[in-house]
Amino acid sequence: MYKILVVDDAGFMRMTIKNHLSKAGYTDFVEGEDGQKAVELYKSEKPDLVIMDITMPNMNGIEALRTITQGDPGAKVIMCSAMGQESMVMEAITLGALDFIVKPFKQERIVQTVSKVLPL
Repeated sequence: MYKILVVDDAGFMRMTIKNHLSKAGYTDFVEGEDGQKAVELYKSEKPDLVIMDITMPNMNGIEALRTITQGDPGAKVIMCSAMGQESMVMEAITLGALDFIVKPFKQERIVQTVSKVLPL
């Protein structure tokens, strides 16, 4: 089974993502609350996929993405963004993010995006 690292500073967002993916059959999750934690957990947990918010305290998602992909150019990362963050989304894609999901999430969109990267 795949291990998915879910990173968002809002606990309810992490829970929402995990709930949606659990219903689709994904069951192994690791959670972080900011970019700094994402980098640490990526190194220690070696997840198959990272789903990460762009806007977070301590280290934002763009900086964390840059750090993760420098250490592992093959890292699979999907970014989450609020409406109106198009320039940050483009930067994330340039840095190696595979896709992005716009908040508020629809369950089908999260599952569809993740299943393209990690087919069940």
